[in-house]
Amino acid sequence: MENYVKDKFGIIHQVKKNEFFKDYGVERNNYGELSNYLSYLRLGFIQGILHVDSNSSILDVGFGNGDFLRACQKYFKVCAGYDLFYDYLPTNCVKEESLHNNYYDVVTFFDSLEHFDDINVLDKIKCKYVVISVPNCVSDDPEWFMNWKHRRPDEHLHHFNADSLCAFLNSQGYAIHTVSHFEDTIRKSPGVNNILTVAAEKL
Repeated sequence: MENYVKDKFGIIHQVKKNEFFKDYGVERNNYGELSNYLSYLRLGFIQGILHVDSNSSILDVGFGNGDFLRACQKYFKVCAGYDLFYDYLPTNCVKEESLHNNYYDVVTFFDSLEHFDDINVLDKIKCKYVVISVPNCVSDDPEWFMNWKHRRPDEHLHHFNADSLCAFLNSQGYAIHTVSHFEDTIRKSPGVNNILTVAAEKL
C-alpha cells in the first residue's frame, strides 16, 4: 500500500497529497431527490438518538448543496454551515468561518472528515455532540484496499473503520454514543455496512 500509512488508532492515511478540488454542491444536486431523502434520514437519526430539541443549534461541516441544513431549519433554532465556499448556504443559516469560535449543540461531519488535511480538529470544537459519517473501510488487506471504490487518492485522505474512528474520537475527548450504518438503508451503493456513522458526546 504505497503512499499509505496506518496510525496507532488503525486509521489509514494517504501520505503524499496532490491538490484536489470538487464542487460537492453540484455533485449532491446530481443526487436528485435522494439528497432530500438522505438529509431527512440524517435529521431523524439525530433527533432519535441525541438529547436535542427545537431550541438547539447545529453546525454542518461540509454542507454541500445545503439540503441537510434546509431540513434542519424546520427543527433547530440555529443552523450554521462551514465549508470551503458558501454558494449553497441556505438563507437564514449562519455562515461559520471557524470550527472553533462558537458553541453548537451538534456538529456534523457528513462525508467531510475524510477530506480534511488534518483530522485533529475535533478536540477544539465547542459542542455537546459530534456526528460523523464516513466510508467504512472494512479491511486493510492490500489487494482489497487498493481496489476499494472509496479509496479516492487526493480526495479521501483518511480511511476509518468503526474501531479506528471510535478510538480516535476517544483520544479527542469524546465518549461514543452510537455506532450505526443507517445510511445504507437509502444509499444505492452495494456492500454490507458501506457507510459508517458514529455519534459521540464531548466529555
